[in-house]
Amino acid sequence: MVLAGSLAVGACSGQGAAPSGGGTSEHGGKVTLKFWNGLTGGDKATLDKLVGEFNASHKDIKVESNPMPWDVFYQKLLTSVSSGTGPDIVAMDSGQMPKYADSGVLQPVDDFYSAPSSGSGKLVKYAVQASKFGGKNYGVPLETAPMLLYWNKTLFRKAGLDPNKPPTTMAQFEQYAAKLTKDTNHDGKPDQYALAMADHETAPAFPVVLWADGGGVVSQDGKKAMLDDPATVSAVEHWADLYRNKKVSPIGINGGDADKLFQTQKAAMEIVGPWDTSTFTQAGVDYGVTMPFAGSRTRTTAAIVTSLALTSSDPAAKKAAYTFFSYWNSKQSQLTLAKGTGFPTNRTDVTANDLKGYPYPAAFGAPQVLNSSQPFLPGLANGPVIQDQIFYPALQRILSGKGSVASVLKQANADVTKQLEQTN
Repeated sequence: MVLAGSLAVGACSGQGAAPSGGGTSEHGGKVTLKFWNGLTGGDKATLDKLVGEFNASHKDIKVESNPMPWDVFYQKLLTSVSSGTGPDIVAMDSGQMPKYADSGVLQPVDDFYSAPSSGSGKLVKYAVQASKFGGKNYGVPLETAPMLLYWNKTLFRKAGLDPNKPPTTMAQFEQYAAKLTKDTNHDGKPDQYALAMADHETAPAFPVVLWADGGGVVSQDGKKAMLDDPATVSAVEHWADLYRNKKVSPIGINGGDADKLFQTQKAAMEIVGPWDTSTFTQAGVDYGVTMPFAGSRTRTTAAIVTSLALTSSDPAAKKAAYTFFSYWNSKQSQLTLAKGTGFPTNRTDVTANDLKGYPYPAAFGAPQVLNSSQPFLPGLANGPVIQDQIFYPALQRILSGKGSVASVLKQANADVTKQLEQTN
């Protein structure tokens, strides 16, 4: 169903009459696809390169990329598609896709995956699964971004730790944290933190440490709230102690703040995605990346997937879009993407030897990482609401001492359950 207050246009879940994109045009048999995306950062140059190469090699199709800030993208998308003036294809966070699929903005692309010519059998499984909603798939992977533990080798060495041995277990992390958290002027506030882990406006690092101990926000099938599960409560109590009493990480920071702390070498570790490799390298940080440390139950991580999607219902646009999607995910294009951005490829048949000289795409795309990664809140039309309006505010209240862990999580769990009941 369409949630109350959601952006609703056309039929639910993409069924019935759906709006067509407004950008498709044909001149002399050539199809022009308007491609909206939010890739305005370091990956823009590689995106432009691949689009240019595609256009040069496909005389009957032209892709016109229109990058814009993500907030502008989401503000404009619904109204532009419903008015017939919008894009034919888009790139968006897979976590946002269920909302737009539920509103009829996106077209299902299951037939892309069923076509042998697509080469989709070589795509990373979690990246394909991330764009599913209501039994249909609405996306094809554009970029995959597992989150890994970055550690500062210089700060490890200064603390008397082996710079080539990051923590692999929670017990090791706590041992290391005691040496890496430093309050040199004894004012009660560390000058150096062991870890920079944000509690709002951030990629899902905190869910990773909940999963490690068997907890979570929502079950992986998206049907059950888990915030009052004993494993979640225990994990949050443990981390609240680490934040408030051991001061392993500052309280009240967002993702940008956490990145800045690691970049300026005021934090020894951070759990974050591949987008920061170029920033930290340019800042002169001597760092490594590895899987986040294991908890009592598992060693896993979150993966953020940006997916390509189809907004146009025009058959010519669909055919052209599928050609572009296949090109984007070809092995050669994926190697170009990885070498140009530091992101791993979307494919399972790319080897470390293929990426020789490019250690970070190889590390983020290593088999251990691919096999241990999962999206956060996949397939939920109200996933952004659960994340930004329920989970993170609850976490901030707990870390700030504005309520007991059990009571805050009990109320948050009830709020998440209401959201799930509206869509299940």
